[in-house]
Amino acid sequence: MTKNNTGNSRRKFITRVTKGVIGASMLPTIITARDRRLHLREFLKEKSYFGPNDQVNVALIGSGGMGVADGTTCLSVPGVKLVGVCDLYDGRLQEAKKRWGSDLFTTRDYREVLERKDVDAVIIAVPDFWHKDISVAAMNKGKHVYCEKPMVHDISEGPAVMEAQERNKVVFQVGSQGMSSLGNEKAKELLKQGAIGALNYAEGFWARMSPIGAWQYPIPDDASPVTVDWDRYLLHTTKRPFDATRFFRWRNYRDYGTGVSGDLFVHLFSSLHFVTGSMGPNKIMATGGLRYWKDGREVPDIMLGMFDYPETPVHPAFNLSLRVNFVDGTGGTNYLRMVGSEGSMTVEWDKVTVFKNRNVVDADDPLMKTKNAASGKEYVYERKTMLDPEKLEYTAEEGYKGAHFDHHYNWIHAIRTSGQVAENALFGYRAAAPALLCNESYFQNRIMGWDPENLKVLG
Repeated sequence: MTKNNTGNSRRKFITRVTKGVIGASMLPTIITARDRRLHLREFLKEKSYFGPNDQVNVALIGSGGMGVADGTTCLSVPGVKLVGVCDLYDGRLQEAKKRWGSDLFTTRDYREVLERKDVDAVIIAVPDFWHKDISVAAMNKGKHVYCEKPMVHDISEGPAVMEAQERNKVVFQVGSQGMSSLGNEKAKELLKQGAIGALNYAEGFWARMSPIGAWQYPIPDDASPVTVDWDRYLLHTTKRPFDATRFFRWRNYRDYGTGVSGDLFVHLFSSLHFVTGSMGPNKIMATGGLRYWKDGREVPDIMLGMFDYPETPVHPAFNLSLRVNFVDGTGGTNYLRMVGSEGSMTVEWDKVTVFKNRNVVDADDPLMKTKNAASGKEYVYERKTMLDPEKLEYTAEEGYKGAHFDHHYNWIHAIRTSGQVAENALFGYRAAAPALLCNESYFQNRIMGWDPENLKVLG
């Protein structure tokens, strides 16, 4: 086999996705990594320019760290133009003009963005407690939406987002980037092929401590009621005197964020549900505590969640455990591990590693037995066997742009073709719900029941 043919075979192998495991209403049909490459190649070959039907005009609502990353990544998809930026802090609007051009439309009021005829779609990268209101308002104006995870701040908000997407027939995608990754696609394929046998357990872990601390985002020197639209920020929540910490480090407070569960657990729920075809757990419990960051924050820096997944037509019953440690000085450690009856696999966005169990000798195999002719006593001959490799590693080919690019490409492609996305509102709600109920379990100190099929809190 030539080197070129080897590469082609490998690319086909790593990007093939198992189709038809469950209905489209539960798991949207998405384009694979190979599809993305072919679409992009054909698009660039056939178009020497981007006409009005090709170009997608995007506005960014929320230009903090994640918003800038989303905007920059989305602009790297051919045929995307950024036409507006909204933020409640003037400094970010000034930076947006420096970064993306002085002719960029900027505003503090997201409604002004939604009224513009030149805006086809919006990226919503605001604090969690604004996700529902802006998403629904945008879809009601006919805009396509990319909303950062978790989709909603409170479990009661999910139906409104789903209803708005269904009624307006727009493209809505939740920003859990791993959903569009090569790693998730490969893990889904391997699980269906029986690479680890029947799934019985999954676990995820994150260790986070940046040099400036967990969620200790920098506060600009000029932060004040003049440069920050504090009243608009608090429009739908508890009114307080201006507090720059609550604005710039919003993840630390329950009024605005969803804690480690909404920030990190939700990624694992999205990936796990995609790989397994699951709709979610029916039993949720959590513990943890505020062990180190005694800085006025209201959410734990260590959280452990345990989740029961019931048996369904597409997967056996299994358990999930998730852990976050914001006190761990190692920083950056994270993984999703799935354990089955015949092995386990660790799933990353650009790599999947399968660990196989050693084969067990079958004593009933007739080739394993012999009998002493004189005594009639039977002996077992422990005949050796061929073993599968203990470790198999699947990696993305060189030049892979990563899950973040793929996720934005998938969204833009769906807008152009009226197609499906990797994580629509229904899927996003089923990922957000157990993360939000994990918080409820922690703060209420009780086990939470959830009906993942009918989307109802139990008990």
